[in-house]
Amino acid sequence: MMKDTPASAPNRPAAPVRRADMPRSMLWLFAIASGLSVANVYYAQPLLDALSRDFGISHAAIGGVVTATQIGCAVALLLLVPLGDRMDRRRLMAIQLLALVLALVVVGLAQSALVLLIGVLAVGLLGTAMTQGLIAYAASASAAHERGRVVGAAQSGVFVGLLLARVYAGGVSDLAGWRGVYLTAAALMLAIALPLWRRLPALAAVPDEMGYLRLIASMLTLLLQEKVLQVRGVLAMLMFAALNIFWSALVLPLSAPPYGFSHTAIGAFGLVGAIGALAAARAGQWADRGQGERTSAVALALLLLAWWPLSLMAWSLVALVVGIILLDIGAQALHVTSQSMIFLTRRDAYSRLIGLYMLFYAVGSGLGAIGATATYAHAGWQAVCLLGAAVSLLALLFWWLTRRVSSMAATHTQDR
Repeated sequence: MMKDTPASAPNRPAAPVRRADMPRSMLWLFAIASGLSVANVYYAQPLLDALSRDFGISHAAIGGVVTATQIGCAVALLLLVPLGDRMDRRRLMAIQLLALVLALVVVGLAQSALVLLIGVLAVGLLGTAMTQGLIAYAASASAAHERGRVVGAAQSGVFVGLLLARVYAGGVSDLAGWRGVYLTAAALMLAIALPLWRRLPALAAVPDEMGYLRLIASMLTLLLQEKVLQVRGVLAMLMFAALNIFWSALVLPLSAPPYGFSHTAIGAFGLVGAIGALAAARAGQWADRGQGERTSAVALALLLLAWWPLSLMAWSLVALVVGIILLDIGAQALHVTSQSMIFLTRRDAYSRLIGLYMLFYAVGSGLGAIGATATYAHAGWQAVCLLGAAVSLLALLFWWLTRRVSSMAATHTQDR
């Protein structure tokens, strides 16, 4: 039998080359940058008393600072995040980061309520654009076989940033005042700017250089066409509604007798949810192996189960901690799985997809917060838990009814 010679080797069909995994250092960079970016959006919440005192704004009106920040978030999802599908992502990230630094400095040096509101609106706008842009960037820079793992790492950074933002703001304000929070935040963003510019890969823009207005209009087309986005968006809306039903109402019973906990002590319960960050990374790896629907089922079951120990808070704070862990693990696992699945659909539209998906999140968060406080005022903590369980059950039923449609759509879009 004739053996292959070097001359005959080129006649063989070439074996497919698997793209190398993203280095661990790059994963850490995405996670840290995402966490720092999202934290900027939430620094104001524990500082409202100080802002009210310094600017002479009543306690009834100081909530407008948070409202302005959230308006900035919504505008970013609609008008800024989609730009990643049209522009060089690396250059766009640099522009947004420098603008965010400027906005943080404006807030830190503000001398009037008007400048403060303009500044926090800009921080919400640019902080959200940076955060969601980094997640879309991570998805674009990763190979198909590891996309869930990479997105999970970036999302873990977001989750930790959310948890630590209030702790950081409270600690720094005790040492250097509320202005010190924003000025040190600006310094942190500057510190991450150079590593991002040097390490992030330059990714080509989409071949179809559509105009900006057409780009924004195409988001409606994506929403109408992509079944996976529709299903996962509704799941995100219900899941974030359940989360905010819990977190928005928790401060009310814990700050009242017999507990009488301080805001710092209540905020510490949020740190328990850091375990959810580990679930986020693991869920992304399961999605890479084609187990997205199975992971979703487990995550939704945990989300529903969590309300039983949460309802026992009056008898045991240990039960409350167990419930928080279950709630955050389920929510974060579902969140990363959903993001991984929508990124399977349109590689040329990652930024628009994440912008649309997070709009569902924003709607769910708002409805959950409103429903929680109204329910607690009328019927107490047990009613809040029943409401949360009902929303979680609705999410599980919706997944069950749409799981085959979602799976078929995901399989079809991978073949485009």
